[in-house]
Amino acid sequence: MPETSSPAPMPSPSAGASVIYREKLWPNLWIWIIAAGISAAGILVFAPISLAAGLTAAAVLFIIMAVLLVLSTPTILVTAETLTVGRATIERRYIGSVEQFRGGEATAERGTRLNGLAYLCIRGWIDPVVRIEITDPADQTPYWLSSSRHPDRLTAALTGH
Repeated sequence: MPETSSPAPMPSPSAGASVIYREKLWPNLWIWIIAAGISAAGILVFAPISLAAGLTAAAVLFIIMAVLLVLSTPTILVTAETLTVGRATIERRYIGSVEQFRGGEATAERGTRLNGLAYLCIRGWIDPVVRIEITDPADQTPYWLSSSRHPDRLTAALTGH
């Protein structure tokens, strides 16, 4: 049997499992506007050299910020067996209660009520958060706190309601 030099593909969390819920925590429009404004500062810095250098610097800065924003956008993925939030994955059998918070309650969950051992996947441009209790006795993380634009759908996907 011939050997192959290419590595076997790594299974994704959803390999072999149907996706119940998926959400990407994309930046809001105003984040892109801020990125454009910051990149425009490149014009001010390099315009004394030449206008072309300033425009080039602004374009390069915007491309760098856009790539970083896209690459750092986390995904929430719920399958029948697992939950993946950002870089963390856990088996669903270790998920306890799931609660959603909006407005002032969400701010308190991200601030004064936050447990220092909690896993966080929060984005400042998304107000609602979902707190997912972790019941794994080998894990000292009490809960995961994640931003979600659709906390009702995420909660329903995790609780089966």
